[in-house]
Amino acid sequence: MNYILKMSFRNLARNKRRSFFSALAIAIGTALLLFMSATIRGEMRGSLELTINLRTGHLQIHTEDYKDENLSLKRVDMIEAPLEISSQIENITQVKAASPRLNASGIVAFKNETIGIQIIGIDPPSSANAIYREGLVDGEYLAADDREGVLIGLPLAESLNMKPGDSIDLIINTSEGETDEQRFTVRGIYTTDTPGYDKSTIFMPLAKAQTITRTENFASMIYILLHEMDDTAAVKEAIQAPGYIIEDWEEMNKLIIIVEQLSNAMMFFFNLMVLGVTSTVIMNTLLMAVYERTREMGILGALGMKARQVKALFLTEATLLALGGVMLGLLIGVPLVLHYANVGFFIGDMGLSAKSDFMFGNIIYPYPTFGDGISVSIAAFLITILSGYYPASQAAKMEPVDALQSNN
Repeated sequence: MNYILKMSFRNLARNKRRSFFSALAIAIGTALLLFMSATIRGEMRGSLELTINLRTGHLQIHTEDYKDENLSLKRVDMIEAPLEISSQIENITQVKAASPRLNASGIVAFKNETIGIQIIGIDPPSSANAIYREGLVDGEYLAADDREGVLIGLPLAESLNMKPGDSIDLIINTSEGETDEQRFTVRGIYTTDTPGYDKSTIFMPLAKAQTITRTENFASMIYILLHEMDDTAAVKEAIQAPGYIIEDWEEMNKLIIIVEQLSNAMMFFFNLMVLGVTSTVIMNTLLMAVYERTREMGILGALGMKARQVKALFLTEATLLALGGVMLGLLIGVPLVLHYANVGFFIGDMGLSAKSDFMFGNIIYPYPTFGDGISVSIAAFLITILSGYYPASQAAKMEPVDALQSNN
């Protein structure tokens, strides 16, 4: 067996350029699959995290008939005394923050332009809203007793050329089915790096939102964040909220979970396509080697080399190409994925609205896993070896007498 390995090295070294480019094809395929699997995983992970942080929370309490997309302000669709309920929930050890939110629809008017937006009343000091405080890019954050200030998203500020201190008019729907108009001052400009959300969402203190919508002491929902996602079931069981519905992040984000499962299936077929192209390159390389060395195969057969040994020779060459290609692919792909996992890459505005079931940021951070690296490497290695089976079989079928008469 040792001499077969030596012969395989020698045969690959005969045509260094062809062997190198064959291994490079495997390396590029491996690196591409590593990057794509990490990117898709990172995109779906990022989407779920953003949706939880911006819209659903890990848990959410609301009435049975309340729907986010309707932004209903009817008392029957809202939670009464939300601050008291939130305070009780925050006493649960696993809960990071529980905070009421009041959602309403409206129109912002600035100078001669108007844009439809959603207005969210929040409890500014709550750590549930830290993402907006930490994302402040200009101006100052809201105070709980502020009666005239609002936070606006960076894309909205840029589109209307607004800055902190500017006055805007908000036309807001009320619980009585009417609209109320009031002038507000832009206190600050925030960004969550989610353009679709930031350009259509304005925040104001909960107390002011309740006053202008005529929903004093009511809120649309109670938004709950946990220290650990794995504690969701336990906390859901521990919450006492008779008369209200408690939904967890899995129930509220079913579409994202389904799309993630579909993307994993699509990634499987993408892997097959890329590795199929790679295997074609390897098969072509080995077939060329078989036809170029037909006379040599005849000599080896005449000297007593058996068909299974000839097959083993070409399969060993395929194994060496696979091993070299996969290792080179890991050397290219792993640093590339780790680099972009830290810095991300910009994709811009996906055009999704704030009411969408998906939240996509303008930057994707690939999320590499050890399992993806292992599975991609094994798949590339095995498919490369399998692609060498047909050329190896063709070489093993050659009769020494016929092969010796060949001009190759």
